[in-house]
Amino acid sequence: MKRAFLAIISTAWLGFFMVGCSGLQVVETNVTAFHNWTAAPPGPGTAYRFERLPSQQAVGGYQDGVEELTRIALAKVGMERSLAAPRFSVQVRVTTQASERQAYGPGYYDGFGFGSPGIFLGGGNRGAGFGLSFPLGMASPSPYFRRDVTLLVRDLASNQIVFESRALNDGVQSESPAVLPAMLDAALQGFPQPPPGSRRVTVQIPR
Repeated sequence: MKRAFLAIISTAWLGFFMVGCSGLQVVETNVTAFHNWTAAPPGPGTAYRFERLPSQQAVGGYQDGVEELTRIALAKVGMERSLAAPRFSVQVRVTTQASERQAYGPGYYDGFGFGSPGIFLGGGNRGAGFGLSFPLGMASPSPYFRRDVTLLVRDLASNQIVFESRALNDGVQSESPAVLPAMLDAALQGFPQPPPGSRRVTVQIPR
């Protein structure tokens, strides 16, 4: 009985330790992609250049950073940025909206928050007891972010859009420079011929 009791305590503390010390966080993205390659899909080393809307020209510094993250993601699927003789152009658009709402997610539900979990032990004439406690309290409003990433690939020979992917992410994660690369990787999952329809893609990133 004593050994079983100690095993339960050890397992509980190990679980809390692993959750608290994990070096990764999950970015979940809803992705919808379409492709219509008029010629052979791009292979490794296919050259492209970036294309910007007039509004993106006005925010050059921000768009430079977005395109650099996109360049890294495209390199993972074999595309190479080159101004010499590009076969495709790539347009990337990123929008982020922040709103204030009651905190949701682990520890919160419909405006009520749970404090740090604890372990309680008890004893009586029928034996020992073991359980977890979650103090209840009101959750304060917290920023909530909605991010939208759209990738368009245009065949420069035909001037037709041949690949389109949209990635949507929402949550309390405020680290856009860390979340955007994961969303770009999700948007390009399966490139150049991803499965049709919408799907949910999970990518792990460092905390």
